[in-house]
Amino acid sequence: MLIHLSSWPEIDAALKTTKTVVVPIGSNEQHGPTGLLGTDWLCPEIISHAAEKQDASLVVAPTFNIGMAQHHLAFAGTISLRPSTFMAAITDWVSSLSRHGFERIYFLNGHGGNVATIEATFAEIYAEWSFVEEQPPYVLKLRNWWDLPGVNSLCNRIFPTGHGMHATPSEIAVTQAAYPDRIKIADYSPQIAPVGPIRDALDYRARFPDGRIGSDPAQASPEKGQQIIDASVAALLKDVADFSNEVLPGA
Repeated sequence: MLIHLSSWPEIDAALKTTKTVVVPIGSNEQHGPTGLLGTDWLCPEIISHAAEKQDASLVVAPTFNIGMAQHHLAFAGTISLRPSTFMAAITDWVSSLSRHGFERIYFLNGHGGNVATIEATFAEIYAEWSFVEEQPPYVLKLRNWWDLPGVNSLCNRIFPTGHGMHATPSEIAVTQAAYPDRIKIADYSPQIAPVGPIRDALDYRARFPDGRIGSDPAQASPEKGQQIIDASVAALLKDVADFSNEVLPGA
């Protein structure tokens, strides 16, 4: 069940059988000269929506599609939130979903730059309950889609060289499988991008002039992307089921 394509009575009814919701979360940022700007939110959305098609009982929230991307702001089209804004927004999403009765809130993330701030947000949320000596009415989980069991190893087998850290062929392939009419081609020079530290926007643009880090997205294809999606869907459904069935202390 996709929340944004459902009515409130349908969500009310779903809550009688499940208390778990998946929140695809990512970022809108440059992904090299051929990657879609929405790649980091599209990948978790594509995977979670494909999982919902296999299991209609899976509840998927609207995609949280703007994240922590300040280091990409020297590239046109990037939109970024400040850490404090991002944390406040995640907190409000959790409060809203909990208000309706969701008790297991699973964030499927598509942007590595989000991780530290999402984890800090979880710590802030839990701290409020710890200070008043109350059990929070929900449990939070963060999972990067590439860290789903078996997915990263599959990506490394498909792309043994030139996988890199940003604008990777695996994430580009996932978007190509879902949006084959949006495939873009460019001449990469060098073929495999350089690597280095990530700092502010101007430093990033100077180090990585076309936006890639260590990657060769030319290896991507819709067929490879579909292979990654299929593996990710199976792993996501199991991971969410395990999370939903986790027995909490004192429960």
